[in-house]
Amino acid sequence: MNTTGKINLTRPHQFFALGFGLGLSPKLPGTVGALAALPFIYAASQMSLIGQVILGLFICIYGVLCCGRTAKEIGQKDPQVIVWDEVAGFYIAMIAFPFQWGYLLAAFFLFRAFDILKPYPISWADKKLKGGLGIMMDDILAGIAAWLCVLGFSTLGIL
Repeated sequence: MNTTGKINLTRPHQFFALGFGLGLSPKLPGTVGALAALPFIYAASQMSLIGQVILGLFICIYGVLCCGRTAKEIGQKDPQVIVWDEVAGFYIAMIAFPFQWGYLLAAFFLFRAFDILKPYPISWADKKLKGGLGIMMDDILAGIAAWLCVLGFSTLGIL
């Protein structure tokens, strides 16, 4: 389905839902869109843990609202151009970890793997939840799964 005429990046909710426009990438929009999390991850690396969690909650709650509204305007359940869910998932995967290449790469690739493969309960959230919550929750769970793996690697001294 062609979504071009329904997209207007001057509308703040669409601008964020489309990851500042990165979701319009013709190739791998979810992977490219996840990179929009980098400024938030960097800013969070300068915050306390509680600050990181509060920012993460804001990213997720705002994501439910802006992604749900944008999907409704586009007329699709979960359009590929909406990538704020990837922003949230990658951000979650980096909470409490330093802004360093090893952590960034591990969190990014693990998050994308969980997001693409969708093991349970990620697959359940993807299939059963609707609207903005449905768009966001599978990526939130993928981010949590990636975070647990990064924590394990870090604890074992691999990172």
